[in-house]
Amino acid sequence: MDVTRRLARFVVESRWPDIPESARREALRSFLNWLGCAVGGCRHETVERALAALAEFSGPAQASLLGRGERLDILHAALLNGISSHVFDFDDTHLKTIIHPSGPVASAILALAERQAVNGTGFLHAFILGVEVECRIGNAVYPAHYDVGWHITGTAGVFGAAAAAGKLLGVNEQQMTWALGIAATQSSGLREMFGTMCKPFHPGAAARNGLAAALLAQKNFTSSERALEAPRGFAHVLSTERDFDAITEGLGETFEIALNTYKPFACGIVIHPVIDGCIQLRNEHKLGPTDIESIAVRVHPLVLELTGKKTPQRGLEGKFSVYHSAAVAVIHGAAGEKEYSDACVRDPAVIALRDKVTATADASVREDEARIVVRLRDGRVLDKHVAHAIGSLERPMSNADLEAKFRDLAGGILPGAQVDNLIGMCWSLAELDDAAKVARAARNKS
Repeated sequence: MDVTRRLARFVVESRWPDIPESARREALRSFLNWLGCAVGGCRHETVERALAALAEFSGPAQASLLGRGERLDILHAALLNGISSHVFDFDDTHLKTIIHPSGPVASAILALAERQAVNGTGFLHAFILGVEVECRIGNAVYPAHYDVGWHITGTAGVFGAAAAAGKLLGVNEQQMTWALGIAATQSSGLREMFGTMCKPFHPGAAARNGLAAALLAQKNFTSSERALEAPRGFAHVLSTERDFDAITEGLGETFEIALNTYKPFACGIVIHPVIDGCIQLRNEHKLGPTDIESIAVRVHPLVLELTGKKTPQRGLEGKFSVYHSAAVAVIHGAAGEKEYSDACVRDPAVIALRDKVTATADASVREDEARIVVRLRDGRVLDKHVAHAIGSLERPMSNADLEAKFRDLAGGILPGAQVDNLIGMCWSLAELDDAAKVARAARNKS
């Protein structure tokens, strides 16, 4: 098999007219959502600590930190913007693999666009191809790769960043093959890190490492040419099962970005059906926390595996607690970044209701499904079945929803007029003569 080379050839030979309208449309939605998340997260403690640790080691001021005033070299900018875009766990999700695809790819190529001029069409084309590469590689190894403990956004994301950056750099087929190999040997990210600052570090590192892979390959830095399929390559070493046809079949005919989804809630995607159901019950019956005797949820076993933290102590841990998420959904009728702050996780009212939540793993329940039963103090029993949560492919967020989410995230960071301008630039990205205008327009000028 020549899976790595075939994938490299596809990226190099792809032309903008080959990209269907459905993929172009979803790419704009993906980029808008990613940028809002990156600006919104730019002042999080995680970003501040990373910047404090690494800024003095940055090279020339080449690229912007979104939502901030600093400029770093493109590798550090890719890292920091990738961290910022994922720190709220509010970014997009390719549900087939649970990859958050935009963070590694967009963070890499927007930084690169500030160093090497590219128009909006070229940028969007590279973005689509990067997402295609990482998601197809993810399809080939999911769920076995994820089940053994790899964080697939980091491990697959580095390939997407390398492919997209290589496309913008104009590398040839041989160099793109090497770029994928250089990415493969940097593929990393452990699920053990969920609930800590290292989780958003994964897409940031994938962006930085993928960008470095493309830059190295452009200068003919070599790697294995069978990095994906070789017996000691990515798929065999990092997964107990693999399907290489998932990488090569239908290349250029179907595009994974068309399957992208967006989060209305700032936490692990598998909790969303529970949150959705709890909010619906709260609103339908005007529930308050003192009305409730118990909340019982039945979910797919993966939900408890990923989000079974019963007593989170920090906001980042709360994002991986189905118990906390159910409680805030009832109390606040929301699960945005405010509901996953340190203060909210430690709120006595939230803790009291959280302690009344029980969760049961049920293999007959799908990953994107939940059943909720609420027992009230007055003896009533309320139940809700959520077949597909809001934000899923079956119940997608609209363009207006994404704009509202963007404004909510960026509103406290940038002035309203600047936010409105950014949203307009995202929708018209393909028409821009210089894609780096987006990065410059997202800088904090105060």
